[in-house]
Amino acid sequence: MNCEEFIVSNKLFKAGEIIGVACSGGSDSIALLHYLAQNQEKFDIEVVAIHVDHAIREDSYLDVDLVRETARELGIRFYKFRVDVPKIAKEKSMGIEEAAREARYGVFKSLINKGLIDKIALAHHAQDQAETILMHIFRGAGLAGAKGMEARSEKIYVRPLLNTSKEEILQYIDDNRLEYRDDSTNKDNSYNRNFVRNVLIKEIETRWPNAVQSIVNFGKAVKEDDDFIRKHVYDDALIYEKKTVKIPISYFLYDKAIVTRVIFKALKNIGIVKDVERRHINLICALATSGENGKKITLPFEAVAIKEYDFLTICNKQKEVITINIPFKCGEFDVAGMYKLVVKRVKEFEGKHGLLLDYRKVPKDAAWRFRQDGDFFTKFGGGTKKLKAFLIDKKIPARLRDQIPVLASGSEVFAIAGVEISEKVKVEDVPTAYLIQLRKYKN
Repeated sequence: MNCEEFIVSNKLFKAGEIIGVACSGGSDSIALLHYLAQNQEKFDIEVVAIHVDHAIREDSYLDVDLVRETARELGIRFYKFRVDVPKIAKEKSMGIEEAAREARYGVFKSLINKGLIDKIALAHHAQDQAETILMHIFRGAGLAGAKGMEARSEKIYVRPLLNTSKEEILQYIDDNRLEYRDDSTNKDNSYNRNFVRNVLIKEIETRWPNAVQSIVNFGKAVKEDDDFIRKHVYDDALIYEKKTVKIPISYFLYDKAIVTRVIFKALKNIGIVKDVERRHINLICALATSGENGKKITLPFEAVAIKEYDFLTICNKQKEVITINIPFKCGEFDVAGMYKLVVKRVKEFEGKHGLLLDYRKVPKDAAWRFRQDGDFFTKFGGGTKKLKAFLIDKKIPARLRDQIPVLASGSEVFAIAGVEISEKVKVEDVPTAYLIQLRKYKN
């Protein structure tokens, strides 16, 4: 398994970068983790192992143990996270696959935003690419989807194994005597990707043995064509206003290949990046060329397209989810432009306006964030209650509950800024404490 040429030609790494390898414990990610860790000096990078436990299987703790032990043997840092994917899927009415991906990538972006890593290396290989291309085609994708995954995407994701076959990966595993775990859910063909992998491709390969490589080569050819067409897409006349874009009707007189890419680019720039299919593009084009003024259509992602005289206007109406992650330490911190959070050490407790807590009782991994489903709180004086119910008892208006920073470790909340502290961090016989103040910015 030699990925060096692919890594270098696609400029996947820069000297001095910290690369987090997403490692599930399966053969692909274990091989990638081992390869990059063994070649850190060659690429001038630092490799970190990242494991996200999706809480789907009862034995998932064994995956955690394996990745941790592998990282220890390789002498690299190890980060582990646990997300309740079944719960997320239920709450958001999503499929398990989609919920797992959303949760996993949320963890990755959090690590990037905290500056702990510079990029995420994903273990997608040639067969994964073939599966992705087929799935995109089945969903009605155009050239953009049929070209499959990119070696680099969103500036932070890299796929060093994208040109490597599954056979090469398994040979590398054997040659280096690496231990890995098979995920039992990979055999569940109720998942779309598993059905494509375990049923469709296996059946296709009985007649066309080189089908996987042929599909991958098709994706490469599509990418070359798509890249060429994109060079001829000009969108200087588009007008962007926050989460709205106005496309001149005159643009819809261009060739369909150009119009399609203008629309996709416009949608991406206003935050609509998934679930848009060819049929949606056709509806937008029909509205622009033959629809009456004022007529509108509904698009995925809570978006609408409206014909407004000389423009086709697309509005993304989905509410933006605001998040914060503020370390627990002394200082003054901005809270999403709404509040200033002040944390300072004090010796005199009397007459202080704010919350006093014993910082020594706060877990080391605690941080300020907004409330989440499943949060709970130990009331001052005793008794545990769900955070939502506690805020209702305190008569905090619903519109404000998601805007109040809480100091939490996992799902346990130790302080609600401007409201109350947990019984677990109350100040008793101590010389100093932390004073917590929440100040609303003036409009």
